[in-house]
Amino acid sequence: MGDFTDSGVLVRLAYQAMQDLGVDAAVVLQRIGLKHEQLDEKDLRTPHSAQNLFWAVIEEVSNDRDIGLHLGEKIPVFKGQVLEYLFLSSETFGEGLKRALNYQRLLSDAVNATLDEDEIGMYVGNISFTGGFRHLTECVVIAVLKFFNYVTEGAFQPLEIHFEHAMGDNPAEYERVFPCPVKFEQAGNRIYFTNDSLNVASSHAEPELLKLHEQLANEHVAKLEKQDFIAKVNRLIGELLESGNANLETVAERLQIKPRSLRTKLAEVDTNFNQLLADYRCNLAKKLLARTDESIDEIVYLTGFSEPSTFYRAFKRWVGQTPVEFRKAKQR
Repeated sequence: MGDFTDSGVLVRLAYQAMQDLGVDAAVVLQRIGLKHEQLDEKDLRTPHSAQNLFWAVIEEVSNDRDIGLHLGEKIPVFKGQVLEYLFLSSETFGEGLKRALNYQRLLSDAVNATLDEDEIGMYVGNISFTGGFRHLTECVVIAVLKFFNYVTEGAFQPLEIHFEHAMGDNPAEYERVFPCPVKFEQAGNRIYFTNDSLNVASSHAEPELLKLHEQLANEHVAKLEKQDFIAKVNRLIGELLESGNANLETVAERLQIKPRSLRTKLAEVDTNFNQLLADYRCNLAKKLLARTDESIDEIVYLTGFSEPSTFYRAFKRWVGQTPVEFRKAKQR
């Protein structure tokens, strides 16, 4: 798998919560480099590594050292996605939970939550993220509690919340926000709940619909896996570009597959190697022209062209402007 990504659903929910909390969401989006219109993109995935910047920015903009707790309070209940349908169409909460855990990468690649049991009780554990962001973990746990309460129609009974990190500055806020005891500096981030919660029946259980929802979830995962493959090819193109070896044969060799297999895999996602190479070169050239003072000759080299004339023709074909015209327009 390539770099971890999060579903765009998460940033859309966070945006709504920021607005309800009175945080200047427009400033936060601008600071993290996300355009408002991107929120409406159906298949939006954001780099999980951007979570660090997001939480640093929102803490600064809100001037709230417990922003994870407070944003979590305002996060809308997660609805309208296939994971919700898996819960609702299953016979019980426990069955829905086990199914949903199989498809959690639809929300994020960065977490691999599990269902376990110890002397305290049943728990959803391993709610850990790369980077160990306190605000993110607290916000996610609150959102999960809301969701569990929603799909069980209020019957979910949490026992304890465990966090790996130390307590924030205001102990009273944790008592106010969470419906059960919270412990810190524990072995893992966990949501403990009663065994009875697993057996809570779903009033929306429907075996035929469940089959359809599982099929839909599998299709979504397959689509993500194809996107992973394209991202892997793009990374290799970037690594090989300057050396002049960004060709199908070399990329296939690095992937340890045959060139024919690489062509087939790319055809399955409605693209081809030449198109990916052209798109990568075009995007890199536009970025270098707009954001740097690199000479045209240096950009020719960095984008893997052997001759300036070839680069000029290709760029004019891609953009409808010469590199010089494009740079002047972007740097006004």
